[in-house]
Amino acid sequence: MDPLRTCFDYDYHFPVDKEVTVLQYIWIGGTGLDVRGKTMIIPRIVTDFKDIPIWNYDGSSTKQASTDSSEVIIKPKFWCPDPFRVKNFPNAHIVLCDTWKQDRETPHETNFRIFAEKIMNEAKDEEPWFGIEQEYIILSPEGTLHKYPIGFPKGGFAKVQGEYYCSAGASKAFGRAVMENHMKASLYAGLKLSGNNAEVFPGQWEFQCGPCTGIEAGDHMWVARYILDRVAEDFGCDITYAPKPIKGDWNGNGCHTNYSTKSIRDEGGLDVCFKHMEHLKKYHDRHIAVYGQDNDQRLTGLHETSNMSEFSYGLAHRGASVRIPSSTKIEKKGYYEDRRPAGNCDPYLVTAMMVDSTCLNGKYGEEVVAAYKNVCKLVPGFGRDLQ
Repeated sequence: MDPLRTCFDYDYHFPVDKEVTVLQYIWIGGTGLDVRGKTMIIPRIVTDFKDIPIWNYDGSSTKQASTDSSEVIIKPKFWCPDPFRVKNFPNAHIVLCDTWKQDRETPHETNFRIFAEKIMNEAKDEEPWFGIEQEYIILSPEGTLHKYPIGFPKGGFAKVQGEYYCSAGASKAFGRAVMENHMKASLYAGLKLSGNNAEVFPGQWEFQCGPCTGIEAGDHMWVARYILDRVAEDFGCDITYAPKPIKGDWNGNGCHTNYSTKSIRDEGGLDVCFKHMEHLKKYHDRHIAVYGQDNDQRLTGLHETSNMSEFSYGLAHRGASVRIPSSTKIEKKGYYEDRRPAGNCDPYLVTAMMVDSTCLNGKYGEEVVAAYKNVCKLVPGFGRDLQ
């Protein structure tokens, strides 16, 4: 495979019936990180989201059901244009779904979107905004078991960190084509991407998603992750969000989450920001519990991280749990950045917990944590993309 070829150029181009709608249903699988998908072709043009059918899949093949009762129901929640089929099918869409039991009324255990939706609806008057910074590392796979970062020589290590962040050049910026095509595809899909950059680890990149309001943040993030996996697939690569994929003096993957509410954006918002810090400190352990598996390997107090065991905040401080930007202090309103979430976190859980702790005084936090821990017991390896 030519690593320099542009994305999508292998497509066959045939005349097709224009009076069809091609829907790529996607959902979160049993590991909590694997985005699964399958295609439905409808022999008419679908223009109204309400007309998208509920569907199902074999949950016994995704660690979400047993063989003797295998159907998991998927309900459409968000749709956008499908950038991978635009050349052949003008009416092609990606349909993001959440998962339900066969009675269609009971959410599946791995469905954390329901918590986010409930919390966002209850706090809607505060108009929570999110800007999420997703770090990821591009891997070169050999078969299904062996993978190594594309910035590393096979069987060896790359040059020490220091020259890769926001870099240019073939010996510094590894995988730019993946990042560029992910950006193009995501913007075509209408996702609210707001930027990207090369990160500290060789072959590591970051995309920023937002500002998004409420549940929109998690929806756009999950579709953006799916598109990233698909783009990387076309280049023969894999993506990892693991918080510390390479042990030692190497940066890991975070998912820093910038957050504001109407009260913080209004005059006097800085005072509200400090009140939020009190709530985040009070519920620190709850947040850590759902901010990503193996986050203890990342939150060590080194490599621009805070210490996992205690909550801290500071002005422009990238070694604190929460960074308050200098602009927020100067303008006395604005936003702040929660730097605790790991790269492999579930954006629904992170955004839900932030709003619950700061706007609802922790009303649903214990329930969310209990649900998450229950799934971790039910599904070995839940929340990890590198086993």
